[in-house]
Amino acid sequence: MSIKEQFDRISANYDQQRRLFIPCFEDYYHLPLNMLDYDGQSPQILDIGSGTGLFASILLAKYPQAHFTLIDLSDKMLAVARERFANLENFEFIVADYTKHNFVKKFDLIISALSIHHLEHQSKRALFFKCFQWLNANGVFLNVDQALSPAPEIEEKFSAIWRRYVESSGLPNEEIQKGYERVSFDNPSTMIEQLHWLREAGFSQTDIIYKYLHFCVFYAKK
Repeated sequence: MSIKEQFDRISANYDQQRRLFIPCFEDYYHLPLNMLDYDGQSPQILDIGSGTGLFASILLAKYPQAHFTLIDLSDKMLAVARERFANLENFEFIVADYTKHNFVKKFDLIISALSIHHLEHQSKRALFFKCFQWLNANGVFLNVDQALSPAPEIEEKFSAIWRRYVESSGLPNEEIQKGYERVSFDNPSTMIEQLHWLREAGFSQTDIIYKYLHFCVFYAKK
């Protein structure tokens, strides 16, 4: 089963299961918004690997007049996003591979949540260069994602802690096993590698502004 098929299958239940698979959900998704200081009311926002639009919906509360462009490979995940934002005119939806898509405009903010870690390492690096090019001056790239510890032994401990959390979450065992199947598609790079690639791409300010186990939030400003 391909990664697209995996996420097509989970699209209807994706949002409700996030808190059961992510022990730090509230801080992970909400604290990064405090780092966004766009000087205006209607930024152009690109959400890459947007899925059901969960992260975009959180950002919408901060910037209700923003224009959002959501792109994802899974048409079924985006169908959930279309329904979520059905009454709003400031949303555009693109079913495509964001690593290959050519955007005709630039953005003030680029966001992503739990998507980029599926890419091969060099594809991540290439994407960071593209994100830099897609941003307007002083634009911000905010990547809520997974990253490896530089120390394999520490990473093993992180993984064990996470699995204990998931297996005590109350999720049915069948859903837990499906979650573990999706993990087989993960290909996270280390924190150090990704910070290096962001700086290499040209970002003037980069940091990890939140971390819990392997859940990290990368901040990069053009």
